[in-house]
Amino acid sequence: MSLFVGIRVPASDGGKQAVPFAPRGFGGGGHGYPRGVTSTTSQQDVFRFLEDRFACAQACTECARACALRASLVDPDGTEEQELLRRKGIMCAEVCDATCRMLSEQTLADEEALRVQLEWCRTVCLDSAHTFDAHPTAEDAAAACRASARACTEFLGTLG
Repeated sequence: MSLFVGIRVPASDGGKQAVPFAPRGFGGGGHGYPRGVTSTTSQQDVFRFLEDRFACAQACTECARACALRASLVDPDGTEEQELLRRKGIMCAEVCDATCRMLSEQTLADEEALRVQLEWCRTVCLDSAHTFDAHPTAEDAAAACRASARACTEFLGTLG
């Protein structure tokens, strides 16, 4: 059984024949697969890659939601400490949202761009979690940030 990401219909045959293809990216052996994935890579490895990618996107979405909620609960005219909490929440929500979008796109960016995005997301999430730890009402946001950072770390491990 072959796994293909999409179908391209070449113009040269008048659209009568569908040709399987996978989009470019990740710099692996086959187009569209992570490094180390070849035509002989087990189906289990491919499933693990897809599951980890989905888990990371889901954790980023949950983190973005929790951080946006946390930021919205802070008085914009509050103290410097409240302003820091608000800014960290907004930044983390934006980075997690961008990471989720990158992971969810059908045409994936190259592997290096994905790695940079995942590293950035992990760093921002951990930084935000540390900031939220200082506020007793922000435990849920801190936990979501840590879960997102963990998912990014696991997916980076899957990428190899």
